[in-house]
Amino acid sequence: MSFASSLIISPNVEISPSIFGFLDSVRDGSQILDSSRFFSRNRVANLMNKKQKRVNHSHSTELKYPILCQGGYGSVIAASMVANPAGEMAVSAEEKVYNVVLKQAALVKRQLRTAGELDVKPDIVLPGTLSLLNEAYDRCGEVCAEYAKTFSLGTMLMTPERQKAIWAIYVWCRRTDELVDGPNASHITPSALDRWEARLEDLFQGRPFDMLDAALADTVTKFPVDIQPFKDMIEGMRMDLRKSKYKNFDELYLYCYYVAGTVGLMSVPVMGVAPDSQASTESVYNAALALGIANQLTNILRDVGEDARRGRIYLPQDELAQAGLSDEDIFAGRVTDKWRNFMKNQIKRARLFFDEAEKGVLELNKASRWPVWASLLLYRQILDEIEANDYNNFTKRAYVSKAKKLLALPMAYARSLLSP
Repeated sequence: MSFASSLIISPNVEISPSIFGFLDSVRDGSQILDSSRFFSRNRVANLMNKKQKRVNHSHSTELKYPILCQGGYGSVIAASMVANPAGEMAVSAEEKVYNVVLKQAALVKRQLRTAGELDVKPDIVLPGTLSLLNEAYDRCGEVCAEYAKTFSLGTMLMTPERQKAIWAIYVWCRRTDELVDGPNASHITPSALDRWEARLEDLFQGRPFDMLDAALADTVTKFPVDIQPFKDMIEGMRMDLRKSKYKNFDELYLYCYYVAGTVGLMSVPVMGVAPDSQASTESVYNAALALGIANQLTNILRDVGEDARRGRIYLPQDELAQAGLSDEDIFAGRVTDKWRNFMKNQIKRARLFFDEAEKGVLELNKASRWPVWASLLLYRQILDEIEANDYNNFTKRAYVSKAKKLLALPMAYARSLLSP
């Protein structure tokens, strides 16, 4: 499992090997420039938004990370430090992530024209290229409309510039995830991801590889989007190639950031902050990060059985041991009282991240809030469905019914209209 998805709401369809057409190109280095080859029918996953309001390390058997700070958005708990085998002090996963948050927030602040208004740069278009660029954005919009219907609907409230930029980010994330989580994942090697990262760097230097890259290349010239979260997402794909288990929540948290929290850091500069928001830029990024972490944790808890059948366990090994559970229990799909108690604590932690994320949604630009609220409300309901299934996430897939989705959308829209 990779790439959580934060703003997307349709968790089931399979994506064909040709949907993004670049699998062969990154595998053997050949170029594919015909964007019409990039799309066919198949699966969608999710994406957008994340946050984490500085969590403190707790070594309790119940909740290991989300002892959330009480001082509000501005407060920062002292960096969690852990000793490595050599006895040296190493920065924990949460501190590594927070350093990225600070960098992204500083970048946005440097780009502000007036309080709360992002500096969107004017188009600088060479003769004859405008129609191609519009076609690239239109193609990204078609992907979002087909594979992320609820999210695509929510973007309709955004300004055209923001809407197109979010489409471009979504498509890049989807293509990246498809490298290691799609039908051809077994053929992807670390060197293929290295080539994908080199292609990303070229994109940020104004040298797009194909039409879809061109849309993102244009986006990063207009909004204060930094390359680091994109590179971090690729690092998450590398983790999927080399890791199938996580020894503690610190490791799992870093993975969740890489594959899902990064999407929020990419998106906040585009979505914008409400002009009347009194929150710090860092707090808005933290809220986005929390939503990504919450969504990915929810994906993990929903897909325990599916991942186990692929030989993967995305649950903290130390917490499983503390609960009296083993890998064999998971591979066997045993729903016992020990498992139920373990799952209750995992769900409790995910809900804490959702609670923290909720505090920051209203700080976004009003036109950008609806898809974020929809993601938060619908993903949080998946946790309710796991409970309704008596914590059997081995053979029963928790999902939100269409009726519940339809009820949640107007609620999300109503919340998006509230003031910070």
